Amino acid sequence: MDRLEALESFVAVADTGSFVQAARRLGRSPAAMTRAVAALEDRLGMRLFNRTTRAVALTDSGARYLDQARRALAEFAELELSAAGEAQVPRGLLTITAPEMFGRLHILPIVQDFMRDCPEVEVSLLLLNRIVSYIDEGIDLGLRIAHLPDSSLQAILVGQVRQVCCASPDYVARKGAPRSVQELVGHAIIATTGVRAVADRWNFEINGASHAVAIRPLLAVNSVQAALDAAIAGSGIVRLLSYQSAAPEEAGSLVRVLEDHPQPPIPIHIVHPAGRHLALKTRLFIDRAVGVLREKFAPAS
Repeated sequence: MDRLEALESFVAVADTGSFVQAARRLGRSPAAMTRAVAALEDRLGMRLFNRTTRAVALTDSGARYLDQARRALAEFAELELSAAGEAQVPRGLLTITAPEMFGRLHILPIVQDFMRDCPEVEVSLLLLNRIVSYIDEGIDLGLRIAHLPDSSLQAILVGQVRQVCCASPDYVARKGAPRSVQELVGHAIIATTGVRAVADRWNFEINGASHAVAIRPLLAVNSVQAALDAAIAGSGIVRLLSYQSAAPEEAGSLVRVLEDHPQPPIPIHIVHPAGRHLALKTRLFIDRAVGVLREKFAPAS
């Protein structure tokens, strides 16, 4: 049994938690994956996985060996890239994901500059307002605006944004601005719906404690841009992330309300699968994106 194949099989099973999914990922049969891992366990003289009919989990020895296996595969990949010349010239397909509006406003310009400097790299930019599986969907790196749970992703903090409430100057002139979160009850509300947003309540932090305010949206829409358009037209108060309202605020078509209730910042991360060897194209893009985004979104000192 090829030792490299055995290492690849072991890491794939550890990443997916399944011999079947690992086989699908590597384009091999489940039987071949089972034989490869069994041969590796025989050669090492230790059990790497605890297997049941429903689950596969790393043993303590397997967890310790996983880091060594990843390093060995990364060194082999670097050797292949160097032999092919790719270690010096970035080339190939780079797949990136980001939230739709953030990607359009802030990632696409970075991609365009990167492609001008790296003409042998092709980029697939997936602008999606949902959480994706980086391994299953073949994604090299992505942009996440969230407090990240523990996961298999490596995260690089590049900045932060806040949630803000906005309305048009015309709306504020007609209806007035709410002076407290309780006064939202008497206002027309525009709510965004989707993976992150909730249409029936907004949470605020008041005196260090979380406070949920029930809202009854006059308009609920699953498009941030549509919510922005409605707010600019004077239809009501909308709650957005600060980068989403930045351009209309600068143009004077939206103003902030409830600024006496600032919310904790939400971090912005560039993420990529942990333990995976990063090709030159990926490393170069991450370096460029980190520099650009930190300049725009780093907290003011």
